[in-house]
Amino acid sequence: MTDRILVLGGTGWVGRRVAEAWLERGARVSVTARGGRAAPAGADLVVTDRDLPEAYDALAGTEWDEIVDVSSVPAHVAQAASALGDRAAHATYISSVSVYADATRVGADERAAIVEPLGEADAYDYARAKVAAEGEAAALGARVSVIRPGLIVGPGDPTDRFGYWPARFSAAGAEAVLVPEATALRAQVIDVDDLVSFVVASGARGFDGLVDAVGPSHPLAEVVTVARDAAGHTGEVHTAPADWLERHGIAHWAGPRSLPLWLPADMPGFASRSGAAYRAAGGRTRPLAETVARVLEDERERGVARARTSGLERAEELALIEALRAER
Repeated sequence: MTDRILVLGGTGWVGRRVAEAWLERGARVSVTARGGRAAPAGADLVVTDRDLPEAYDALAGTEWDEIVDVSSVPAHVAQAASALGDRAAHATYISSVSVYADATRVGADERAAIVEPLGEADAYDYARAKVAAEGEAAALGARVSVIRPGLIVGPGDPTDRFGYWPARFSAAGAEAVLVPEATALRAQVIDVDDLVSFVVASGARGFDGLVDAVGPSHPLAEVVTVARDAAGHTGEVHTAPADWLERHGIAHWAGPRSLPLWLPADMPGFASRSGAAYRAAGGRTRPLAETVARVLEDERERGVARARTSGLERAEELALIEALRAER
């Protein structure tokens, strides 16, 4: 009997890959979206706006083996649960490790405290919204798994965070690159296809539980070095102290004029979660070098010198390197 799968938001990055993975298993897959992007080949596209009360009318009467939702809007998840939850054997909600309240404890697991859920009258906050959405997702199916990924990386990543480093080293070639001083700093990622494999496998077996889907925690300096080696960079590497970067208006983590993956020193637990439950539940993580190689290939196809949503523009970086040289 063919599985019937519904992916809410199945034309985005992670949702699309989940839909494609279910299609590869021979399932009949429907995806919902506003229609701005094509559905994965072989999937049924249901054009709908989750802000509207009739968002799920076109899905009325269908029984689902699995529903997958990635939304960070609690009202969207609540409405889906109300409209569809009594007709789904299993559901998976993809949340985030951002829900945890304490970013200082190294090795914390799923038992750690989470932030307060977002209230209806509160200003939007991603972490609190994910917590509220998790609560609503409890009614998305007869059985529900909640998966909290760490930083999701891999080919097609629209955030430009992880890909910044292999792309920058590749674009620089024999020229200089600026990196943050990374003593004691760490990075922890999950390859998108490892995450998707777990989402689909756990959905297929009806896994009912909560896991942090995270890979091994690596020193940030190691991640940067692996990216540099993969790209074949031969230029100078200029290391800037955290206080110097902050004085020059460089942002942590992501966004314009940032050094991606670089975190404040007072957040050692954010990139060093346990991951034991994920591994015990069958989750796998490929070697960091393999993920970097996949990302580098994708970055080269998309253009390593393209405008990015995260990181330093090349002109900004060169100006900072000159300023750092002058001060030394």
